Amino acid sequence: MGQKVNPVGFRLEQIKNGPIWQSAWFASKKKYAGLIGEDKKIRDFVGNKLYSAGVVTIRIERSVKKIKITLLVSRPGLVIGRGGKELEQLKKDLIKLLGKNIKQNIELQVEEFKQPDLSAKLVAEKIAYQLTKRTPYRRAVLSAMERSIAAGAKGIKIILSGRINGAEIGRREKFSQGTVPLSTLKSHLDYHECPSATRSGYIGVKVYLCLA
Repeated sequence: MGQKVNPVGFRLEQIKNGPIWQSAWFASKKKYAGLIGEDKKIRDFVGNKLYSAGVVTIRIERSVKKIKITLLVSRPGLVIGRGGKELEQLKKDLIKLLGKNIKQNIELQVEEFKQPDLSAKLVAEKIAYQLTKRTPYRRAVLSAMERSIAAGAKGIKIILSGRINGAEIGRREKFSQGTVPLSTLKSHLDYHECPSATRSGYIGVKVYLCLA
């Protein structure tokens, strides 16, 4: 069975106590496209600004008078700062990003993600970072798989594609441990893909995590 869709989005309706909608709001046809673009702008900005804090998900909820942004991060101290200074600055930056015409109040909430080895996003970003620092790719991948299995994951699959190890010809390599059932909708899968900008070129990193 070929994987033509995002495994997380494909299973949102089926998984109980699993992933939830990252955007929760309703809009008319005229406003819908603009709000989708606004959500994308918020996620890109926050993801880049708080990269070192280990952002797992950014949930956006909208009402008539309020935009609630929930940040699930592995290091909440870096987001909040001393006395909440960093959080206040982030709020000001978001207001500036969205423009002066914004009518809703922005509310920021920070939650801690206690097991970073059980997030496909954090695992993929760590591998991508290690590849840019010229760490041997097998060591980076195998250590990531061992940590995830030790943290309680039922299985993990990692796919690298590109000029791996600086090779002249691009190739694709798969690594897996445990069970990762992609042909069923019952399993709770977490998935993320990101590029690693190495000196030889981009290497794509895909991580599938089976959590239940």
